[in-house]
Amino acid sequence: MKLVQSNFHKSFKLNGCAFTSIDQILEHSKGVSDEIYLFLKKWFSLDKTITVQTSGSTGTPKSILLKKEFVVNSAIATGSFFNLKEHTSALLCLPPQYIAGKLMLIRAIILGWDLDIIEANSNPLEHIEKHYDFSAMVPLQLENSLSKLHLVKQLIVGGGAVSKELERKIQDISTVVFATYGMTETITHIAVKKLNRIDLFPNFYQVLPNVTIYKDDRNCLVIDAPKVCDALIFTNDVVELISDTQFNWLGRFDNVINSGGIKLHPEKIEEKLSEIITNRFFVAGISDLILGEKLVLVIEGEKQEFNFKKANLTKFENPKEIYFLKNFIETDTKKIQRKKTLDLLKL
Repeated sequence: MKLVQSNFHKSFKLNGCAFTSIDQILEHSKGVSDEIYLFLKKWFSLDKTITVQTSGSTGTPKSILLKKEFVVNSAIATGSFFNLKEHTSALLCLPPQYIAGKLMLIRAIILGWDLDIIEANSNPLEHIEKHYDFSAMVPLQLENSLSKLHLVKQLIVGGGAVSKELERKIQDISTVVFATYGMTETITHIAVKKLNRIDLFPNFYQVLPNVTIYKDDRNCLVIDAPKVCDALIFTNDVVELISDTQFNWLGRFDNVINSGGIKLHPEKIEEKLSEIITNRFFVAGISDLILGEKLVLVIEGEKQEFNFKKANLTKFENPKEIYFLKNFIETDTKKIQRKKTLDLLKL
């Protein structure tokens, strides 16, 4: 079978520049960044696959081979779901070395967007005055962009959970904000849920086109997405199925804490605690002679007092110990590395 070079949409623009050839795109990308130039050089090559790096938030970072055909399908699914047609104005403010940043670039190339690329930092809209139809951020970027978020019509947020406090802050903003669910293996998100401007089923994830979901015997999500994956993906995400296209995420199976026979989902406890804690934090289980595992709370920053009654925790969800650390250990994409951070306590 003859290999075909990846093509581009005639309406594609990068930082305001239009192109008539792949060579022009590659030459222009040299002035944007070496990372983007090298990626586009591989994307436009005759190879049928590209190599991408996982973030390492739930394990050791690794390289994954993705079919270009599947990457294109993912881009088309996002464009269809969010109604993002040619001439969509989009902002790339995520690191281009990871899949989320790369996919913003590919969506623009495939769908014919007008894409602006800026340096990835914690306050991406600080020097922006232009309006955009679409962008993607991590929660920290969203938090720091609230005063100028009206410049973006639709925003997807990934790379970590959005706290209840941050959700409250975006309720009266004109931007429609979506949380995303996905992983490198699914070529970013396969499901999204609205975080503001809510209509029906505000707390549920809705899958994108051509995605089927069900649960395994652990109550973990199984993803069948033949347009972006060759095989079924058995996740470690415990879910509640609302319908064959909607689900509620409960937490990670490998994070479940068995405390005296009671199974606790750290993520659900953290959701409640985010009502009273503004610092970064997480809960975890550590070995205990009586309970097997006991629930502990780890907070980044100086020691302080909290009124846990306001968090509406059950008696089993109340932390048995609270620890404070000056700084958490992070991945390159600013996700908390829980195990390595917990190791700092030398418990």
